[in-house]
Amino acid sequence: MRKRIVVLAAIGVLVLSFVVGVFASELVWEDISRGNLNLRTVLINPDNPRIIYIGSSKGIFKTEDGGVNWRNILSVRGQNKAVNFLLFDPQDKNSLYAASGNGLFYSTNQGRDWKRIFQGKNYLENECTALVVLPYTLYLGTKGGLFVSSDKGHTWQKASGKIGNSHILAIACNIKEPDYIYVACVDGVFKTGNAGKTWERIFVASPAENGGDQEETTDDQDEEERFSQIRYLSIDPQDSNILYLATARGVYLSQDKGRNWESLTSFGLLNRDVRFLLVSSKSHLYAVTKSGVFEYRDERWQELSLGLVVDDIRFLALDKENNLYAACDKGLFKTKIGYLSNDGGDNTISLYYKNEPTIKEIQQAAIKYAEVEPEKIIKWRKQAKMKAILPRLTVGLDNSKNTNYEIYTSATTHYTYEGPDDRSSGWDVTLSWELGDLLWNNDQTSIDVRSRLLVQLRDDILDEVTKLYFERLRVKMELDNLSIEDRKKRFEKGLRLQELTASIDALTGGYFSAQIRANVVS
Repeated sequence: MRKRIVVLAAIGVLVLSFVVGVFASELVWEDISRGNLNLRTVLINPDNPRIIYIGSSKGIFKTEDGGVNWRNILSVRGQNKAVNFLLFDPQDKNSLYAASGNGLFYSTNQGRDWKRIFQGKNYLENECTALVVLPYTLYLGTKGGLFVSSDKGHTWQKASGKIGNSHILAIACNIKEPDYIYVACVDGVFKTGNAGKTWERIFVASPAENGGDQEETTDDQDEEERFSQIRYLSIDPQDSNILYLATARGVYLSQDKGRNWESLTSFGLLNRDVRFLLVSSKSHLYAVTKSGVFEYRDERWQELSLGLVVDDIRFLALDKENNLYAACDKGLFKTKIGYLSNDGGDNTISLYYKNEPTIKEIQQAAIKYAEVEPEKIIKWRKQAKMKAILPRLTVGLDNSKNTNYEIYTSATTHYTYEGPDDRSSGWDVTLSWELGDLLWNNDQTSIDVRSRLLVQLRDDILDEVTKLYFERLRVKMELDNLSIEDRKKRFEKGLRLQELTASIDALTGGYFSAQIRANVVS
């Protein structure tokens, strides 16, 4: 009997370790770079994930056996030898582009031979930072501006306007809509819908231009980095309408080709300064900060780099086998990731959502209970505009009385005669309109202040209810994996579970427990 209990307890510990480990994203990272340090980028062959290219401060290295052996295939000459970006030609996987600190290089035979197809006029234009390859056009980003080639790199033309002289940070395009190109630079995010003929700015880089306050900066940031709040831009490969923008203040999302932007929650991010974004073929979003690698899931960020001991992560890549690669200052690291969901699929986490509402439903219930819906501000603004249409009504009432006196005076006679009173009365009604309020009225200022307070309150509520929800889930998993004999721990976990449930009910008006009871009955 004792052996059986020990075995069951051991199995329980293993299951708990697995479940909690998966949920907390404590992944195992493997260094496959074999001493190649100070990496800037990584490129995985989409057909054969064992073929990997890495760009470093010393050039390009290639492996054909998954990282067991590496060989140098390009050494860049000049003062800046770093390779910042690698890209396959979408029409020919044997053709390879390398954006370096000394121009753009091109290979037609998987990196055996290279030819430089772009060289700038100065050191800023020489520093190539981003590239998009379309069937008939190349868009090259440099520290000195954007360059376009319509003949496979034989001739180049510099883009006009700000985008032609700004430090380019990233270029994004969905091959399904090649006319739409998005460029992130230190002056903002620019978009073209006509293959580069005209450009419009759809996001402003400087927080001062946006009306915000400048965040505190550290001493090790240069002037350009302090000014540039934009870090990176990425597009969803499955939906060309969806854009993600990495900034020093978090991640922004646009679902309409950049016309409107909304800020994603920073809950779970240890540092809001997001340096890099990766959107997978399954529309999963990954972010890199100074603190590590994070995945956006269920309206929160989960860290994936707890076992990754590096100082600087520069680039992420995914292969078709769900291996995640991180190009870092200390090498190339690889880990296996899995996609868990709470949509009723066959996975470990979904077992603990049974008969319970999802996090999105809880968040919506909390917002509704606290009356902090975004629609409230919209309604206030509409009502403020309607105020100018309604007239101001003024009612006046007038009532007067005058008494007449006749006074007669002579040498012998004196008399006074009081005559009839003169009475008068009247009333008036006045209607007036302040038509200027159709454009602006003082209520707008008050609404703006209340809007900021409402947004802050809503964020605080969402953060609190999200923390409680996932902590309750962890406690429930731990409770379910405790042995029956461990009564004390089961009692303590049970109390904690009830406490968290009560806290969630307090923020949702009892919605959480009511939904659980309703789901159990049904």
